[in-house]
Amino acid sequence: MKKKAKSPRNQSLAGVRVLVGRARHQAGALSTELRRLGATVIEIPFIEIRKPRSFKPLDLALMNLANYDWLILTSANGVEAMWERMARLRLTKTKAQHLWIAAIGPATRKAIEQRGGKVDVVPKEYVAESVMRSLKNKVKGKRVLLVRAKVARDVIPTELRKAGAHVDVVEAYETVVPQSSRTRLQKVLKNPLRRPHVVTFTSSSTVRNFVELAGARTIRALDGIRFASIGPVTSSTLREAGLRADIAAKEFTIPGLVKAIAAVSSDRL
Repeated sequence: MKKKAKSPRNQSLAGVRVLVGRARHQAGALSTELRRLGATVIEIPFIEIRKPRSFKPLDLALMNLANYDWLILTSANGVEAMWERMARLRLTKTKAQHLWIAAIGPATRKAIEQRGGKVDVVPKEYVAESVMRSLKNKVKGKRVLLVRAKVARDVIPTELRKAGAHVDVVEAYETVVPQSSRTRLQKVLKNPLRRPHVVTFTSSSTVRNFVELAGARTIRALDGIRFASIGPVTSSTLREAGLRADIAAKEFTIPGLVKAIAAVSSDRL
């Protein structure tokens, strides 16, 4: 009996160099998917995740979870930080069982569910504006706890308050520029044999930090490099920085970003 021939692996990104700038501990999923399609991946983090200067506001909110109706988490980093603090404070997950939980994106939802949480709302699009469309009719008169990064847009708390919610915003982590990446990034961008064909951006912070790390002189000499964005907010930040959003994910996730890059054939890169 003849063995069924294996279908050829999709190597649509063979010969394409892709620069991944996610935080070091988060780069794996994106890099793995790109390599699976044949891409040569260059990992230089544009962002570093750090603990906030003080956990006091977060700890106080967690010890008073009984006072809240809704919990909103905007990233897997926020989920990790919150559950770590709950463990430090010896608070069991039963303390959060009464809460309605909203998550931005499948990665955040997965992180919550892996820790035993139940997610009630995930917006159709993984941006703040879509979260508000999902929540605006549910939060009037409710107490809402928003756990997020130190540097984040104010769209969600502003719109929640407009919808009649009482909102507390607490910082679970902060993002900083990894200075150790500066020399490596500039060398790669200036070397015609190593410079990437595509640079990926997964948040506004990665855009702003890339510009700072690369420097104005290097940025002006980036002709021929395509910039790939995970979503509309990131694309907007690219344009504000004077860069193009050449490739934009239709689904605002890591798989969606990889799919968008793969859809641009190598002869166009």
